[in-house]
Amino acid sequence: MYLAPTLLVLAVVGGWPLARTIWFSLSDAYLGRAAEASFIGLDNYLLLAGDGEWWGAVWNTVVFAACSVTLETVLGIGIALVLNARFTGRGLVRAAVLVPWAIPLVVSAKMWAWMFNDLYGVINAGLAGLGLIDGPVAWLADPDLAMAAVVMTDVWKTTPFMAILVLAGLQMIPDDIYEAARVDGVHPVKVFFRITLPLVWPVLLVAVIFRTLDALRVFDLIYVMTSNSRDTASMSVFARQQMVNFGDLGYGSAASVLIVLIVGLVTVLWLMAGRVRLGAEGGR
Repeated sequence: MYLAPTLLVLAVVGGWPLARTIWFSLSDAYLGRAAEASFIGLDNYLLLAGDGEWWGAVWNTVVFAACSVTLETVLGIGIALVLNARFTGRGLVRAAVLVPWAIPLVVSAKMWAWMFNDLYGVINAGLAGLGLIDGPVAWLADPDLAMAAVVMTDVWKTTPFMAILVLAGLQMIPDDIYEAARVDGVHPVKVFFRITLPLVWPVLLVAVIFRTLDALRVFDLIYVMTSNSRDTASMSVFARQQMVNFGDLGYGSAASVLIVLIVGLVTVLWLMAGRVRLGAEGGR
């Protein structure tokens, strides 16, 4: 009974919109006349299965998520290890690391879009000053470079999130374990893989799951930097384009439902992998 009010609020705020989206995905609803929609079954999903643009958006999203989350995890662990060490000014450095994460995502995306501009962007100016490029590079207009630019922006923005979570896990490890390893003369690299990584794994798993979910649902970063470009369009950008630009509410809703299913499937797989890893560590 105590949980009933919370469950009711969740059902109204989350359950009802999701149910409406599922209904629209099974109809021929169009923006502005959704009340006249008719039930058409799985037709929208069958159309999506044969839509090359949709599969291109799926591929873009997978590439973005894999690259950004991998880089953020590696860099986040490295930064967390540095912040966990004792040195003068550690508190100031910890606060400075959070600055990219504190900046609103849309602001960060617009700022980096200006930096990547081919005419007045600071990145081209810096590369030209170092003699690495001969002329302006259209980062966000070049199909071969646009995704790399978006990933770079996301890594800069969200690596602090990974670092802070991993740092929290590192601070829960007793110093006695490291002291014993030093007394036994264990190499620092071996200490990291045999002590630090297994003990911080539960926190790292949560951080990776959170970041993977965010990466698979990415919209604003890609939309602000590259709009509806097919070279970088994510699943969310594709769904928004179908619903808002083309007015096809049913088709866009079908894409949105598939995004929810994909995100849910990835979450389950990550949790299963994490339990297997934790079980293996516990068995040792």
